[in-house]
Amino acid sequence: MKHYKWISLLFAAALTMGACSDDENNYGETGVIIEEPVATEATLKSVSVSCTFDLRDDIRYVSAGFCYSLHENPTIYDATIKSTLTNGTVSATIDGLTPYTTYHVRAYICIYQGETLYSSDIQIMPSEGLEDNELINYQAPQYLDDYRSIASWDLRDQWNLSNVHDPSVVLAEDGYYYMYQTDASYDNKHTAGGHFHARRSKDLVNWEYLGGTMQSLPEWVIPKLNEIRTDMGLKEATPNTDEFGYWAPCVRKVKDGLYRMYYSIVCPGNIDGENSWAERAFIGMMENTDPSNNNGWVDKGYVITNASDKGLNFHVAPNDWANCYYKWNAIDPSYIIAEDGKHYLIYGSWNSGIALVELDAETGKVKAELPNPWGTNEDIAAYGQLIATREMGNRWQASEGPEIVYNPNTGYYYLFVAYDALDVPYNTRVARSKNITGPFLGIDGANVTEGADMLPVVTHPYKFANSDGWVGLSHCAIFNDGNGHWYYSSQGRLPANIDNAVMLGHVRSILWTKDGWPLVMPERYGAVPQVTIKEEELIGKWEHIDLSYSYGEQKSAATMTLAADHTITEGTWKGGTWSYDAEKQILTANGIELYLKRETDWESTPRTHTIVYAGYGDNFKTYWGKKNK
Repeated sequence: MKHYKWISLLFAAALTMGACSDDENNYGETGVIIEEPVATEATLKSVSVSCTFDLRDDIRYVSAGFCYSLHENPTIYDATIKSTLTNGTVSATIDGLTPYTTYHVRAYICIYQGETLYSSDIQIMPSEGLEDNELINYQAPQYLDDYRSIASWDLRDQWNLSNVHDPSVVLAEDGYYYMYQTDASYDNKHTAGGHFHARRSKDLVNWEYLGGTMQSLPEWVIPKLNEIRTDMGLKEATPNTDEFGYWAPCVRKVKDGLYRMYYSIVCPGNIDGENSWAERAFIGMMENTDPSNNNGWVDKGYVITNASDKGLNFHVAPNDWANCYYKWNAIDPSYIIAEDGKHYLIYGSWNSGIALVELDAETGKVKAELPNPWGTNEDIAAYGQLIATREMGNRWQASEGPEIVYNPNTGYYYLFVAYDALDVPYNTRVARSKNITGPFLGIDGANVTEGADMLPVVTHPYKFANSDGWVGLSHCAIFNDGNGHWYYSSQGRLPANIDNAVMLGHVRSILWTKDGWPLVMPERYGAVPQVTIKEEELIGKWEHIDLSYSYGEQKSAATMTLAADHTITEGTWKGGTWSYDAEKQILTANGIELYLKRETDWESTPRTHTIVYAGYGDNFKTYWGKKNK
């Protein structure tokens, strides 16, 4: 474990500490007790350090001081600075350091005709002063990214964010963030614990696994399925209850003491044999008064199902993708209470696109009376209106997982959508509208409701150096802490050459551009103290990623170097210039505004903190980057 100490009070305490007799101390075999060093002052190029020694009366020493390096556990064969042991304390100022760079320091003492003894390793950073204390003391999260060794059900207490897929996150009245998810896990280990599994966290870093919220298939599902089948002139189905799918819950706080979970149940089989389209899905709803009671979810039953504008002509071949039977697919619900107090359900997966339908605020069910889920477009109008599609008239378009939120600071509704296949290509887009019913427009002004390609890209498969990177990064939850801090959560998958079935929960910070567009940060959230970022810290090498869309490609980082004279000397923007607005923490490089934040450097060994950026540039490209240490 790394130790950071930068508290002058500790130094004062060390100076005033009285010596103990040999009988009172346990000197061990060495005859020397070395306390952990402390840093007491800092400038941009120096750090003052101090360490307390307690020597047995018969111990003599040759020299003492400090050794330091950029690597862990430096020795006297690295850089050293000697000092004199005075009243049991050795102190020194280490000069000539690089600003805002992490150094490792150990105190040492060379015993006469004996060995050299060392203190524990601390880390120091030359900076403008002790206001960086919080950052110096930062401890990065240590949980595993490749969690296969702890993926089993018996080790679920260690999962943290392991085995997360299609998360939904809500901040509850008790101060916990609760996360719920699709039934998915590595090697299907979750099946022992019910459905729509939950976990909770106070800090968005450490998560307590809570288990399933639904223990068995709701009693209404098969009767509702057969009610519809009978009305369609089909025989009743007797599906195996083990073959139903439990997908994509959405949980929201409705008001104090009331939480709703909308969930998807996917029925197995085809409508009428092998040569017909797949069977329908249902969206149902549960309620809870207190999510800390994971067994307190009460099922409220059926909300909506797939609707078809093809009447009873359901014998569409299962591989006739662009002509599939259903117009709307009752998958991936998202729930919002609009600014006018009206309640809405947004749903849809592939098929014709994303639909919106108004709900009754009291019951949480569809407000209009729902007719039979087949007929003409006019007959099924109550099942929703189109708000986003990738291509008008195409019934097999790779878009799903809608998530809709309202940002009162911008006055817009934001619709996030997952694009493409979920294994590797999965990426996230966003569009916005002043009205909940649309039209939703992209950052380029194109009308997504009428089939325009949705821009910008907010997440995409990517890879920083010293890592395998992440793919399958979408189907998100967007939430905030009520204090202006916004977050993006989704699953991330390891690449196919590692194991694409590994699905780790990701939480990332969101920053908002001057024009009111969300930027998802390139590194996962790790509770790094947000100490003001200074211009001197920006000088040096960065890992820069052009995150522009490329189907199934894991975008890799390239080196970009920012020189002290405000030129860019390496990378695709070589020859450009850079400037920095410290008040807004915006780095402008090659004319592109890049929004900065301190985040965890998950790829470093050991993990630490770094500075990252995200921004939108020419031709509405997305850029990600992080500072190299």
